[in-house]
Amino acid sequence: MSKKDKDLPSWREAWKLNNRAFALLYQKYPRMVYPRILSVIWRTITPYISIYLSAQIVGELAESKDVGRLKELVLLTLMAEVLIALVGALLVKWNNCENAASHFKIDLLYVQKLLKMDFMDIDNSKTHDLLYKIRQFYNGGGWGIVRVLRIYEELFSALLTILFGIVLTVSLFTSRVPGSAGAYTLLNHPLFLIAVLAVMFAVIYLAPALSAKGDNYWARNANKQQEGNRMFCFISGFINYKGDLAADLRIYRQDQYMAKHSKDKGGVFGSSGFFAKYAAGRMGFCFAGSAAVSVVFTGFVYAFVCLKAIAGAFAIGEVTQYIASITKVSGGVSTLVRMFGEVRNNAPFLQENFRFLDIPNTMYQGSLTVEKRKDRDYEVEFKNVSFCYPGSDTFALKNINMKFRIGERLAVVGMNGSGKTTFIKLLCRLYDPTEGEILLNGINIRKYNYLDYISIFSVVFQDFKLFAFPLGQNVAAGIGYGKERVLDCLLKAGFLEKLAKMPEGLDTYLYRDFSDRGVDVSGGEAQKIAIARALYKNSPFIVLDEPTAALDPIAEEEIYSKLNEIVEDKTAIYISHRLSSCRFCDEIVVFDNGRIVQKGGHKELVADKGGKYYELWYAQAQYYVV
Repeated sequence: MSKKDKDLPSWREAWKLNNRAFALLYQKYPRMVYPRILSVIWRTITPYISIYLSAQIVGELAESKDVGRLKELVLLTLMAEVLIALVGALLVKWNNCENAASHFKIDLLYVQKLLKMDFMDIDNSKTHDLLYKIRQFYNGGGWGIVRVLRIYEELFSALLTILFGIVLTVSLFTSRVPGSAGAYTLLNHPLFLIAVLAVMFAVIYLAPALSAKGDNYWARNANKQQEGNRMFCFISGFINYKGDLAADLRIYRQDQYMAKHSKDKGGVFGSSGFFAKYAAGRMGFCFAGSAAVSVVFTGFVYAFVCLKAIAGAFAIGEVTQYIASITKVSGGVSTLVRMFGEVRNNAPFLQENFRFLDIPNTMYQGSLTVEKRKDRDYEVEFKNVSFCYPGSDTFALKNINMKFRIGERLAVVGMNGSGKTTFIKLLCRLYDPTEGEILLNGINIRKYNYLDYISIFSVVFQDFKLFAFPLGQNVAAGIGYGKERVLDCLLKAGFLEKLAKMPEGLDTYLYRDFSDRGVDVSGGEAQKIAIARALYKNSPFIVLDEPTAALDPIAEEEIYSKLNEIVEDKTAIYISHRLSSCRFCDEIVVFDNGRIVQKGGHKELVADKGGKYYELWYAQAQYYVV
């Protein structure tokens, strides 16, 4: 955290944040909560049964020594222990089963938020920086939403421990020393009892307060933990990399460079580092003081209970009950105070969690249904469209005006940063224009149902991703699919030759993440699968962003020669740096500095020696024939 963030939220705000986090987990995953609650109840109550029965056995041995009564007590104790252990084991198993995937379930909260988030927020690096920070705090110190379950579990356990402990302990203070005990009768004086209770509670409070203070040093410096964890993850990940990076590691002996960082004693977690200095100073004193105070309390309890027993206030058998139960109460109060501290220490991390989870969706979703037309008669028009990315003062697009003719093959060309990809993002409504409007069949696309509108587009993005699942599922983007249709799309994309070599056909896994029989595909082969996926969706608009960037010249020519067959009656839009693709298109739109500077056919534009297209074309002329 920054210096400004070091001030912890108020107690009221801290409880509000932790309660909200617990309510969120209970709402999403109630089965994670139920076994924890029952386990806490069982784990907290059952020790007192053992304490009570043990005290009865010791008392019987010290006094009447009735063999029959002893047999009954021993048998009852054994039966109780068996039942306690059996039920406890079942609850532990249930709890472990329901909480085994708690890490992934909590991470799923963030994933689901990402999936529902407006694209403009997903496209914002600040969103991912925030999520990375949250995950680092979680993995490094266990802070955030994941900690709330443990805090509330411990709080509930502490309250039950205190409640049942008091029931078994109250008679320790109400039992009076007989008048014949001489000076021991001082133990009956109300002021003495008040003083004893005051000392007990002071010591009970001091131990967890010191422990919470020690934890607070970790919480306040969580940014340092994050820094250390990031370095550790980077180094370990770097060493485990394969392929070209592993070769660099060896050729340039970068292992020595990494080793220097990993052995740095002055690093965050090094023996002379930041936390080592805290451990040798204030933080270490807090934890050591907490442990020492706990030992002092134990000695104090033994002294007080034994003095009252010696004075004759109660039978010797009850010494076991009182010492065990008051120690339990002490532990309960200590846990309660410590968890109160954790509630507040955890609050700043919950603020970060909810800052992410509360990112609002501001994009209007619309309500009109897009008519599903068999004739694909859709017309899209840009009217005076300008766009500026959030947080930027520079327009990525300025005053764009154009229409798409039905069934047209349109090429969008220009240098890097000219606005081509931004144009596609607006067309697919991943962003809304800053100025102007985009119309579908004469209606502003903002008025259409968002999911309905994007359903009319199939896109192969330049940085597309394939999943490590079977080939057929990748093409269909789903588990169930039409086999013949998938094969037809792969045929059009030029992938059948590779498919014939795949051991399990369409059921062959891509890559080896989930199957030893998985097949690695090259960049060009992956691009063909992505094109097949776009065809399978069968949308009236197909957008190909650098569709042949990873293909060799022969494969590129194959794709373009079958262009009409591939896109059929769809409206096709190509974004490309390779201007050879433009020869196959009906119209070419040239972007430069966010504006459309030229429109027309290939022959028309290449003949304009003063135009941008002519400049781009002849810069690449060595790679193709006019």
